[in-house]
Amino acid sequence: MRREMEAIEMAFRRKTVVTTTLLRSIEKYSQELREKDGDYVYKIMDFCGTHEWTIVHFGLRSLLEKIGARNVELIAGPGCPVCVTPSYYIEQSIKLALEGVVVYTYGDVFKVPALRPVKGARSLAEAKALGGDVRIVHSFLHAVIDARRHNKDSLFVGIGFETVAPGYSEAILKGLVPNNLKLMSLVKLTPPAMFYTLEVVREKPTDYPISGVIAPGHVSTIVGGKAWRPVAEQFQIPVVVAGFEPNDVLMAIAEILRQRARGEYKVVIEYTRAVTWEGDLKAQSSIRTVFETVDSAWRGIGYIPKSGLALREEFRKYDAFAYFGIPDLTPETWRYDLPANCRCAEVNLGKAKPTDCPLFMKACTPDRPIGPCMVSVEGTCAIWARFGGGGLAEEIAKAIGVF
Repeated sequence: MRREMEAIEMAFRRKTVVTTTLLRSIEKYSQELREKDGDYVYKIMDFCGTHEWTIVHFGLRSLLEKIGARNVELIAGPGCPVCVTPSYYIEQSIKLALEGVVVYTYGDVFKVPALRPVKGARSLAEAKALGGDVRIVHSFLHAVIDARRHNKDSLFVGIGFETVAPGYSEAILKGLVPNNLKLMSLVKLTPPAMFYTLEVVREKPTDYPISGVIAPGHVSTIVGGKAWRPVAEQFQIPVVVAGFEPNDVLMAIAEILRQRARGEYKVVIEYTRAVTWEGDLKAQSSIRTVFETVDSAWRGIGYIPKSGLALREEFRKYDAFAYFGIPDLTPETWRYDLPANCRCAEVNLGKAKPTDCPLFMKACTPDRPIGPCMVSVEGTCAIWARFGGGGLAEEIAKAIGVF
């Protein structure tokens, strides 16, 4: 991961002519909008933790300020599936681990703090320290291979957005999953969350609404650019599917401002090297075959309609809820599940910045996370805590002659 990020940084430094051109375009369109709308602030929301990482690590917010685009504000949205997984499912996974079930999880799920301790453990990491068999894997397939070796009752904590869903569905359809391995499907769907978030942000008349969206690149490789057309049409805002290099993000910002200045609102795929309009039709078919769309709970937020995936009845034998007798959450049983004073839900919805939280970098740090947003590499609080200095922005601004 570190080498990949260093490669991106080096590529960015070698493309300063492109960066300068994009910044000049942003400056031009922001000036046009200021002349037309005065002090109106154009909020652009990203829906991907990797986009937020790029924005923060490379100091793009600082760069926009340096070129005078103070009427443009970059807002982080719910781009972290780990951050929005309800505490209840973490608690149930801890319980099973301490009862002798082999629990497979991704690395960033390992340290997510539950609201309530289970037999003294508040996370899967603590459950492992207490003797639970918790194993970190990089994919569902790794868990499949390992579970075949030991044949013990096993659980895979299936957290993720649309990007990971084909990995689950294809393994099931191809008969690769052993009978001892069960999937706890916690997959969240991004378009319904985008609708919900944009509605929530504009609930308060005194706040500026979201003026444009940088749509997630990884998710869009599966769902395609077409998934975002209803967002653009209903909210009448530009949506740009962007890649993850700094210039990708700057290009998305420039295109959103260009559309706003011209009175347009449409979906544009900037990330054409990986995303098509239709998306991955085979993956979409696989997902629809194995999963059904359901209302789903998001941590600290509540239920969002049609925002989750559950295994269909014909694949019930793979269902962890059925096999282990875990009652699933319902709108009636879900309870607010963030610690006192934690503002992760507001951060995920773009209603607060990490620095607005009284716990941020005080009681809650990457080494001692209290809220879920401080754990995952895609969590906004974790990103701000690790890379919020914006030091690169100064170097880059000098290199490209911003000042």
